[in-house]
Amino acid sequence: MSFIVALLALGLVSGFIAGLLGVGGGLVMVPVLVVLFAQQGFDPAWYMHLALGTSLAVIVLTSISSLRAHHAHGAVRWDTVRRIAPGIVLGTLLGALAARYLSDFSLRLFFVAFLFYAATQMLLELRPRAQRDFPGWPGMTAAGTIIGLVSSWVGIGGGTLSVPFQLWCNVRLHEAIGTSAAIGFPIAVAGAIGYGFSGYGAPGLPAGSLGFVYLPALAGIAAASWISAPLGAKLAHRLPVKKLKRIFALLLYALGVRMALSLAS
Repeated sequence: MSFIVALLALGLVSGFIAGLLGVGGGLVMVPVLVVLFAQQGFDPAWYMHLALGTSLAVIVLTSISSLRAHHAHGAVRWDTVRRIAPGIVLGTLLGALAARYLSDFSLRLFFVAFLFYAATQMLLELRPRAQRDFPGWPGMTAAGTIIGLVSSWVGIGGGTLSVPFQLWCNVRLHEAIGTSAAIGFPIAVAGAIGYGFSGYGAPGLPAGSLGFVYLPALAGIAAASWISAPLGAKLAHRLPVKKLKRIFALLLYALGVRMALSLAS
């Protein structure tokens, strides 16, 4: 029962943060899921794999409401989504399939490094200056592949990477955020499918797993976050989001330090 309560609480918190700040749901879900899976006595070899696959599966469901909201405000550049989507799907699938052959330690190390990057970016509000237009199909495919690959190894919808890329390519901020929400959907779908396949037949997975997607956690987190994400989105226009982002950045640092310490133990 305590495990179910923890999953629901995680869904409420991660959904609210994602709705309020536009980023961060996966960055919170993954480290907390690792702790919860450890408490449940799952095989330590698959903590990160299950956390990443489950996080991306949750984002499949929660990204839909965000995507629809941004589309309703005309903030999604669908031409950009179409051009970058092939690389996104390719990179995410490759990353998810390759994860089967990466150790829990390697994935944790990569995640910790990304947490510190994301926290610093958010704390200092680092944004690249617009310097160019979008590249051609080869460049967009390459950019999408990199964004998808990294996202698959940190269990996120890719906004931390796709927004800066679009800003660098002269896209206005609100359109970059809206387009990033749309890009997050194919990342999550490809990631969930990839982790489902890559975990097929892996020894020692808990009952209720579909590959590296733990279905009970998926159901609990998705149900709760579906409720809290719209609330966070509504409050985004009333609360001091800039200050809250800085507080969230400090939370990411704390999560990063905790996971880094676990690497040494």
